[in-house]
Amino acid sequence: MQHETVNYDILTPVKFLARSGAIYPDKTALVHGENRYSYEQFLRRVYQLANALKNAGVEKGDKVAFICPNIPPMIEAHFAVPMIGAALVSVNVRLSSGEVKYILNHSEARVLVVDNEFADLVQPGLDDLKYVKTIVNVCDVSDAMPLPGTEYESFLASAVDDPLPCAVADEYDVAAINYTSGTTGLPKGVMYHHRGAYLNALGEVIEFGLNAGSVYLWTLPMFHCNGWCFPWAVTAVGGTHVCLRKVEAETIYRLVESENVTHLCAAPTILISLSTYAAEKNLRLNRHLEIMTAGAPPAPRVIENMEAVGANITQTYGLTEVFGPHTMCKWQQKWNDLPAGERAGIKARQGVPYVNALHVNVVDPHTMEPVPRDGRTIGEIVMRGNNVMLGYYKDKAATDTAFEGGWFHSGDLAVMHPDGYIQIMDRQKDIIISGGENISTVEVENTIYKHPDVLEVAVVSTPHPKWGEVPKAFVKPRPGTNPTEADIIAFCKEHMARFKAPKMIEFGDLPKTATGKIQKFKLREKEWRGHERKVA
Repeated sequence: MQHETVNYDILTPVKFLARSGAIYPDKTALVHGENRYSYEQFLRRVYQLANALKNAGVEKGDKVAFICPNIPPMIEAHFAVPMIGAALVSVNVRLSSGEVKYILNHSEARVLVVDNEFADLVQPGLDDLKYVKTIVNVCDVSDAMPLPGTEYESFLASAVDDPLPCAVADEYDVAAINYTSGTTGLPKGVMYHHRGAYLNALGEVIEFGLNAGSVYLWTLPMFHCNGWCFPWAVTAVGGTHVCLRKVEAETIYRLVESENVTHLCAAPTILISLSTYAAEKNLRLNRHLEIMTAGAPPAPRVIENMEAVGANITQTYGLTEVFGPHTMCKWQQKWNDLPAGERAGIKARQGVPYVNALHVNVVDPHTMEPVPRDGRTIGEIVMRGNNVMLGYYKDKAATDTAFEGGWFHSGDLAVMHPDGYIQIMDRQKDIIISGGENISTVEVENTIYKHPDVLEVAVVSTPHPKWGEVPKAFVKPRPGTNPTEADIIAFCKEHMARFKAPKMIEFGDLPKTATGKIQKFKLREKEWRGHERKVA
C-alpha cells in the first residue's frame, strides 16, 4: 500500500550509526589504547568493511564469523555485516578449537575474521573448514599473520568508503547468530532478528540511562549475546565505546578514571574481582559509575561490597535466546531508606520486564498456569515478545521444545513476589531435592557468601545413600584466610534452615565460562559420575 512509505520504516540497529555519524561527526566514538576514532571515522570504516565483504563475495543471507576480543573491529562488524544483509557470528574466544570448528562449519561462515592472539583456535581445524573462502587477520597485539589471508587494515583499505544502502528487506531477517556454550551437548545457534536487536538496544538505552554523554567500558564480551546489544545501544545515543582487550581489575579502574567511564556491564565474578581489588588498595570511585550485572544471581553481599566502592549496581536477567537481559530489578524510591543489607537483598532480585519486553511470567511448566505471587511457590520463568530469538539455526526440534505452549521456556526456576518482582531460585537442573525437600542452591550460596572468609562459592547436589542427594559447596577462600569445612557448615546452620546446609565443603578454584559464570555443570558431573540423578 502506498501509505506504507509514509508511516513504516524497517527496524534495524544498523541505522543507528548513520544517524550518530551525521549528528556527532567529530565526537569520539571508539577508544582503544592510543587510538581514537570519531563518529565520522567510525562510519567510514564500517562502510569500508561492508564494501570489502561484498567484494569478497559475501551476499545477503551469508554468515561472517569474527573471533575477536572487545576491540574496534568487533564493534565495526556489528554494523557492517548486517548492513549488507549478512549475519554476524561472534565466536566465543574461550572455546576449544573443536568447538570453534563445529560453529564455523555449522553456521556455514564464508568469511572468517580472526584476531592473531586467537589463531590457535582455528589452526588445528583449518583444513576442515567447509565453507570459509576468505580469512582476515586482525593484527592488534603484534604484526604477526599466523593464518593465510589478508590483514584487517589492508582488507579495509582495499575497499571504498562509499555509503551503502541498508540491505535489510525484512525486520525478521537474521542479523546475528550466537552460539550457546554447549554445556548439555553441541552448541546451538541462536538466531537474532533485526527487529529484536533494534528494540532491545533501545531497551538498554532507556533502562540503563544511556545518553550522548555516556562513556561505556567494554568489560562484557561482545561474543556473548552481541554484548547484550550494547554495540548498537551506545552507538544509538552517540556515546563513546572504550575498548578493553583483557578484563583486569587494575585496568578497569584506571580506564574508569582516565576515560571518565559512566557505564559498564559485568558478571558477578567480575564484581567480586573489582570489590576485592578495591578493598586491597583502599580504593573508592571518584565519580558516579553505573554497573549492570547478570549471568548468575549475584549474592547480596557481592552487591553490597561493590556499592561500598561507590558504584550503583543494577541486576538484570536474561538468556542468549532473548538477546541478553529481559528483566531488571527496577529500583523504587521507597527502598532508599532501608538498611544496606536489605537494599542489596532487593537488588539481587531479577525484577520486572524491560520496557521493550513486557511479557514474562513464572508458571507451572506442566499446566502453564501462573504460580501464586507469594514469594515462595517455585515455577519456571517463561517469556515472549519482540526480543525472543527466531529459533535455533538448523534445529527445529530444539526450537519447538523451547517455544512449547507459545512461550519461550527459560529452564530457570523462580518465585514471584507480591509486588510482581521475580527472584530466581535455581536452574531446573540445579535444584536439589533432598528427602523430598526442595533446596535452592542459590539460597545456600547467598548464605555462604556472607561468611567473611569466602570469596566465591558454588553449590551443587551430590549423591547421598539416605536422602538421595544433598548440597555440596565448592568454596574459594579469600586470600590470607583458611576456613575449614566445619566452619562453613556451622555458619550455614546458624543462618538458614539446618537441612539446607551443605554436608560437604571442597576448597579451591572454580571453573568458569568466558563471561565469568561458574560452570556448575562441571562440578555436578564430577559428583554424579557413576550415579544416576533424577531431576523433577
